[in-house]
Amino acid sequence: MVRQVDPAELAERLRAAPSGIVLLDVREPWERDLAAIGPSLHIPMGEVPDRVGELPRDREIVVYCHSGARSMMVAAFLEGQGFSPVGNLDGGIDRWSVEVDPNVPRYG
Repeated sequence: MVRQVDPAELAERLRAAPSGIVLLDVREPWERDLAAIGPSLHIPMGEVPDRVGELPRDREIVVYCHSGARSMMVAAFLEGQGFSPVGNLDGGIDRWSVEVDPNVPRYG
C-alpha cells in the first residue's frame, strides 16, 4: 500500500538528504508552468507507463500532483511495477504551498 508522505516530513527529509528522494511531478505541463517543487522530475500522468524506464529503481520516489489524487494512482501503479519505496505527497503541491513553502503559487 502506498505510504502518504506529510509535506513537512518530506521537506525535512529533502533538507537532510536531497539525493535520496526522487520527486515525481505527474501534473500537466500547464500546471507545472504555474508552480513546481524543485528539483523534481516531470512526467505527466498519462505518459508514466511509456516512460517508466526513466525512473530510478535504487531511490525512493515520492509522487505529487495538485491535490494528491492523480499522484496516488501513479504511486500505486509504480508499486505494481516493482518500485519500492514509493510515497504519495499527501495533499499535493497545494498543501505543500500552504504548509511548507508559501512562495510556491497556489492555483485551481
